[in-house]
Amino acid sequence: MKFILKTSNKSPAKKYTFAKALPLSFSLAFSVMLMGCQATSVQSSNGAQATDIDQRMIASTAEINQAILADENIDIIHPVADVEFTLTDPEIVDDIYVSDDIWQRIRTKFTFKIPEDKRLTQQRNWFVKHPEYLDRVAKRAEPFIFYIVQELEKNDMPLEIALLPIVESAFDPFAYSHGRASGMWQFVPGTGKRFNMKQNWWYDGRRDVIASTQGAIQYLKYLNKFFDGDWLLALAAYNSGEGRVKRAMKKNARKNLPTDFWSLDLPRETRAYVPKLLALADVIKRPEDFNIKLYEIENKSQITNIDIGSQLDLAKAAKLADLSLAELQRLNPGFNRWATDPDGPHSLLIPNHKVANFVKKLAELPQEDRLAWQRYKIKDGDNLGEIAHKFNTDIKLIKQVNNIRGTQIRAGKHLLIPVATQSLDSYVFSQKQRTATTKNRQRSGEKTTHLVVAGDTLWDIGQTYKVSSRSIAKWNGMAPRDVLKLGQKLVIWQKTAVAEDNLASTTSYQPPEQAIMRNITYKVRRGDSFARIANKFRVSISDIERWNSLNRKKYLQPGQMIKLSVDVTNNI
Repeated sequence: MKFILKTSNKSPAKKYTFAKALPLSFSLAFSVMLMGCQATSVQSSNGAQATDIDQRMIASTAEINQAILADENIDIIHPVADVEFTLTDPEIVDDIYVSDDIWQRIRTKFTFKIPEDKRLTQQRNWFVKHPEYLDRVAKRAEPFIFYIVQELEKNDMPLEIALLPIVESAFDPFAYSHGRASGMWQFVPGTGKRFNMKQNWWYDGRRDVIASTQGAIQYLKYLNKFFDGDWLLALAAYNSGEGRVKRAMKKNARKNLPTDFWSLDLPRETRAYVPKLLALADVIKRPEDFNIKLYEIENKSQITNIDIGSQLDLAKAAKLADLSLAELQRLNPGFNRWATDPDGPHSLLIPNHKVANFVKKLAELPQEDRLAWQRYKIKDGDNLGEIAHKFNTDIKLIKQVNNIRGTQIRAGKHLLIPVATQSLDSYVFSQKQRTATTKNRQRSGEKTTHLVVAGDTLWDIGQTYKVSSRSIAKWNGMAPRDVLKLGQKLVIWQKTAVAEDNLASTTSYQPPEQAIMRNITYKVRRGDSFARIANKFRVSISDIERWNSLNRKKYLQPGQMIKLSVDVTNNI
């Protein structure tokens, strides 16, 4: 997406090209709907630590993120979002100027000490060596960082935490770790619910910028109190869980050793996690010392959160706001389906210069026109579940609209069904479309569709087809512990030894239109083969050969570094 903003009356217009969401800010003139019920268990918000996925079979978010940081040619491509879009009215762009930028605002309130530590120095040296990476990350941070800084200041929290989404997700609200952690703050489902991130068929607050930011602030404040005001221990616990950090502290205490972060025996990822944040803060605090010019981000709001009052079709909302549907979905990544959640949150993020017209048109829209409707005649054998599935809606909404108290319906009667105004494949970032992209991807071997029956489990199905249960989950956009539903269709790919050795033959994998590609560097492990790496990252062997000038007939060596281009949308 391209955004045209002027940074001063004298300088030329500044173009921003994003393949992610749009700049984010919020007006106090409109209400913010926060939602959700809390879970009782305490879990880590970091997907790589919280999930029990077999790392030998699936590339985790931690692996990908670590590889991204180690890569010298980092790039993110978002084909669907590559459209022209302005966040200011082009007719008055000359009146806009920047008095200061967001970096100046936050660096004056940094509080963490930067120690001389090898881990921190290594991270900082990498950032200094790759200023183009800092530019790319800054552009991806631009949509969200103003709001985050504002909220951290309200809660009297260190502004270094405004950089944490860079470490967690590169400020990507669609970031994930195979069905578990999600959003730019990377919450797993249980922790998300515990900190008021509503998650249901319609909506996932872990991807909602407002809900996830508020949840992250609550969680970090809790952790800071849990560790008696020690922010470094709190941040380590955010990554690997407070239980793990507390056990490491007790282990050191028994040996009469220090219990500060730098002295603890923690997982390798966590040992790098805090230094990475501190290294970022150090570079941003004194960029001139490293001969770095930071990408300027305006210290002002661009987006308003509008209270829309009730459920609204996203396609209609986009039309009212004079946005494309993809643009609106990028602004509002928390919504899973074709409409907002009927039970809320009833709010949408709209660019400031389009707010007045959107509010006016929304007020003129009759309540009954907020959704499209279809009159359906009940047939013999119908039930509410089948009807809801057929029309891509949920049972609760059908019952609410038709004043149905129980579950009994009668053949010959009519139901009024709310339906999407556009074809479902138009809602390119909905959960169903992301899952469909995963299931429809061409893979090697023979494709079979399995219909789930009573008593089925992923393990049993895997045994039947002689494939891994985790592979089945991967092929169907599921988490390995997701509950199967009767009648659910699962895609199964059965590979022969010949098929595995000739994965994708000579044809390169062509990503779907809505793919999000990340170039990474992967370190070959003991037991890795071309086929195993291809399966793990869902690429073809021929592409691995082409990207690295390698031949599959030669063995890969442990420790060898190879380049991969990964479509991260397929792991949702």
